[in-house]
Amino acid sequence: MGLNVWFQKGMTVGEYINAMTSNKEEMQSIYEHFTLSAEDSKKLEELREKRLRVIVISEDWCGDALLNNPILLKIAETIGMEVRFVLRDQNLELMDQYLTNGTSRAIPIFIFIDQEGNEVGVWGPRAPEMQALVEKERAALPEKDAVDFQERQMEMYKRLRTSYQQDAAIWQTVASSIIATILK
Repeated sequence: MGLNVWFQKGMTVGEYINAMTSNKEEMQSIYEHFTLSAEDSKKLEELREKRLRVIVISEDWCGDALLNNPILLKIAETIGMEVRFVLRDQNLELMDQYLTNGTSRAIPIFIFIDQEGNEVGVWGPRAPEMQALVEKERAALPEKDAVDFQERQMEMYKRLRTSYQQDAAIWQTVASSIIATILK
């Protein structure tokens, strides 16, 4: 299937949010509190005439989607970009074309397309700075066979999730990364 077909198959933002059973309030909170910088808004205005669209491969339970999706929505709103959500677990045919490191079905993945359905950029699942933060946190965990591994891993996820929801600097880092991809 071509990307235009995937786009048409996808859920609108409203449909996706209404179907959410996890992280809905948290995602909406980031959306409500995040504001693009004046500089970023100005950069993005130049893209309005390109009439880009984006396919978001996502799942509502994903912590990275909780952080990245609302920021993408603000960017999309600024440039009038249509957004459609495709659930990863029900659409592996598409997901498997956008594997992270060629092996991982990590999400979210943002596929930016033009009006003809040509791919103009792909972003995800994390901004490079966020990937470095996650790798640093993971490096501090005990070995997987350690008695306290599960507990420490859950503490790490909770810490990351809290910072994702509250740290405006993280939001800006993600926005800058997504914008850089769109502007390429």
